[in-house]
Amino acid sequence: MYRFFKRSFDLLCSVLALTVLSPAILLIACGIKLSSAGPVFYKSERIGRHRHPFTMFKFRTMHLKSEQAQESQYLVNQARIFKFGSFLRKSKLDELPQLLNVLLGDMSIVGPRPYGRKFTGQHYVGKYEQILDVRPGLACLDSLYDYTHGELFVPDEQEYRQNVLPVRTELARLYVARKGVGLDVYCILRTVGVMFAIVVLKKTRFVYTAWEKQASMALTQTSAAGR
Repeated sequence: MYRFFKRSFDLLCSVLALTVLSPAILLIACGIKLSSAGPVFYKSERIGRHRHPFTMFKFRTMHLKSEQAQESQYLVNQARIFKFGSFLRKSKLDELPQLLNVLLGDMSIVGPRPYGRKFTGQHYVGKYEQILDVRPGLACLDSLYDYTHGELFVPDEQEYRQNVLPVRTELARLYVARKGVGLDVYCILRTVGVMFAIVVLKKTRFVYTAWEKQASMALTQTSAAGR
C-alpha cells in the first residue's frame, strides 16, 4: 500500500507541478539564455533504483563546459556559476526539471539523492547498498542535511568528503530503513521550511535535527568499534 500510495502521489504531484509551474519554468529558461550562452538544461547520468542508470535533468547553472569539469567533485567551483545560476542553485529551482524524472518513474518526490556511476560505486557498498532499493528523489534526509550543513556552507572539498558526506550517506540509509508516509511528509515540509529560511530569511546556521544526531551517533559508534 505504501508503494502504491507513493507512486500515485509522485504522478499527481509531478503532473500538477509541471502544469502550474510551466510559466515559471519558461521564465527560468529565458533567464538562463540571457545569462549564459548554451543550452537551458543540463543532463547527467545517475544511478537509480536497483542500479538502473537514467538521465537526470537540471537547469544549467554553470558556464558551458564547466558542468562536465565538475563531475569529479562534490562541491561546485563558484567561479564557474553565472549569477542567475547561483540564485537557481541556492533556491533549488535548478532541480525543477527533475519533476520530469519523477513523472517518468526514474525518481520520486521523496528519496535519497542520486549519484553518478563512480560515486555510487564508492559509497553505496556494504550496508549502504540498501539505499539503491528505493527510487532516488528530490528531497530526503540526506539532501536536507547537505542543504543546511554542506554545499552552501562548506568551502573545502576535503572537509566536505570527511565531515559532510559520511553523515549524508548514513541519513540516506536511515531513510530507507525507516521509510513511510510520515517520514515522507516530514521531508517535504522540512524542505519547504529550510528553503524559506535560506532564501528569504538568509539563515546560515542550523542546529542538528534528531535524525542528524542519530546519523552522527551511528557513525561515531561504528568508528569506535573499528578501533
